[in-house]
Amino acid sequence: MVAVLLVQLIFVSAILIFISASLVVIKGRNSRKRAVGFFHPYTNDGGGGERVLWCALRAIQEEDSNLDCIVYTGDDASPQSLIARAFDRFGVKLLRSPQVVHLNKRKWIEESTYPHFTMIGQSFGSVYLSWEALCKFTPLFYFDTSGYAFTYPLARLFGCKVICYTHYPTISSDMVSRVRQRSSISWLSRCKVIYYMFFSWMYGLVGSCAHLVMVNSSWTRSHIIELWRIPERIKRVYPPCDTSALQALPLERPGKIPKIISVAQFRPEKAHTLQLEAFSLAIQRLDPDLPRPKLQFVGSCRNKEDQERLQKLKNRSVELDMEKDVEFYKDLMYRDLVKLLGGALAGIHSMIDEHFGISVVEYMAAGAIPIAHNSAGPKMDIVLEEDGQMTGFLASDVEEYAEAILKILRMTEAERLEIAAAARKRASQFSEQRFCEDFKLAILPILSQG
Repeated sequence: MVAVLLVQLIFVSAILIFISASLVVIKGRNSRKRAVGFFHPYTNDGGGGERVLWCALRAIQEEDSNLDCIVYTGDDASPQSLIARAFDRFGVKLLRSPQVVHLNKRKWIEESTYPHFTMIGQSFGSVYLSWEALCKFTPLFYFDTSGYAFTYPLARLFGCKVICYTHYPTISSDMVSRVRQRSSISWLSRCKVIYYMFFSWMYGLVGSCAHLVMVNSSWTRSHIIELWRIPERIKRVYPPCDTSALQALPLERPGKIPKIISVAQFRPEKAHTLQLEAFSLAIQRLDPDLPRPKLQFVGSCRNKEDQERLQKLKNRSVELDMEKDVEFYKDLMYRDLVKLLGGALAGIHSMIDEHFGISVVEYMAAGAIPIAHNSAGPKMDIVLEEDGQMTGFLASDVEEYAEAILKILRMTEAERLEIAAAARKRASQFSEQRFCEDFKLAILPILSQG
């Protein structure tokens, strides 16, 4: 009898929850505003995704002055602080301040919340966060700029047109293949393959709910088409790169000390330690008659883990006896970053399967010869020949990165200028103006339906 009553209670509770949720959705649909809601829980991450947010917001403001723009964020931000941040950190001048909707449940998308089954935990956590966002303000156009595809079905339930700018797939066939290759090792690996395949299927299902998908590179486009299977709704829109300001810098490098710059958030996948060890190896092999170079790390920290990662990098430079040869710059202002880029001989980037690589483009535009990982965006879209002239170097391990550094240090000024000029010309294809044009072309058919 008790068991029956318990089942009945659970059943009634489930019905009440379903009815309550349905009423909230109906209320949201009825109160929907003609506005664009940007789902970007971290508006202070300082990366390429944040630049896309501000450039996309400005492009919509230029296109339709009557269309309100709302930013869903978990940061302590105000409309005034966001408009100031867009300009100070990225040089993006918004036409007017966006409205801000504060999110209180951001912890549900943080990696630390899910020690196990992190991908699926963060994905379902994003649905809960999106529920909070849409209940507080329901826009006609829901624009995800952070890659939370599991929120798309919910946004459609609320009656939104779902638009997204996808920087990289949360899971890719490459990831599944790498795990499958190790599946014969243990039963745990086999379980991981099943988990990845199940997640991949779910990711494809929710991603297909988007009305318009913009992707940032050829590599991302091929993977998203394979996963989401909506090729007619997928447009490649290269991300906004500040090539106009950087191309005004002289190609000649001031000073006698060669500088190599690394611009990336202090995240594990950016592989900063590889860069440091390659630089150390290059110095060991450096010709005695050549000046000793400096390596400049420039990046931002999202959280405590990133702070600890930066400290470990500093400690590693001491272990390699490189503390006098390495400089660290955290949360640098945009104008200061431009100065450093203008003084760099080369720029180094070492993330495997970097979906695009905005910093690689910025190196090239500034006249710094790029050394990037031989995969994905840099390999397929960026570090390609220009008019038959090489534009940079691609490398895969410490040895290859060290050799590329040495080749640049050993170049004559004429050789370096020739490559730098070709790289700058190549970089002109990736600009904020190009992003704005392609972005508007992609989004206009959707906006016209509102």
